[in-house]
Amino acid sequence: MNAVPALLDHLVLATPDLAATVADFTRRTGVKPAPGGVHPGLGTRNHLVGLGGRSYLEILGPDPEQPEPAGPRPFGVDRLTAPRTLTWAISPPDLDSAITTARARGYDPGPVRPMSRRTPDGTVLNWRLTDGDRAHPSGLVPFLIDWGDSRHPATSGLPVTPLLEVTATVPDPEEVRGPLAALATDLRLAPGPAALSFTVDTPNGPVTFD
Repeated sequence: MNAVPALLDHLVLATPDLAATVADFTRRTGVKPAPGGVHPGLGTRNHLVGLGGRSYLEILGPDPEQPEPAGPRPFGVDRLTAPRTLTWAISPPDLDSAITTARARGYDPGPVRPMSRRTPDGTVLNWRLTDGDRAHPSGLVPFLIDWGDSRHPATSGLPVTPLLEVTATVPDPEEVRGPLAALATDLRLAPGPAALSFTVDTPNGPVTFD
């Protein structure tokens, strides 16, 4: 099994305090994440770091410049008391075909919905994704994303900390391996409490985030 999951698009490190988590990432790695943009109406914004190739890290948290959203913020940000690597995304060559195949293999990735983000230069990025939280609440089975005609974040000149590995623990690894196989991806799993972590290569040496 590869140290980096097949088809990896990005990892989601969510936090209740975006500025503090970005500062901590910078201190630990020696690399400063770049502002990604805001999610209008959702009450969140993000900073990004390239992980090598077409993969990146999204550090996501509440946006103090937006009013309180009508509903909960994405990825359960409102419930967090500390930063946590919550989930990950894969980008198959054909999103709709991958969903059809996964369902035929016994796993339903959930419905597809459109989303958008406005970058600091005013560009609006549009993408489609599946609702991974509902499909598999552990966060260990990835959601699927399709960037369509939008510029992929990893190709926009981000600072880079090469990804060395992604690992997870889960009470029943076999319960997660089935959905992963249905999505044609993989993840290093070990028994334990449900948790996701990743290690990046940095100017300060390898650094692991949970």
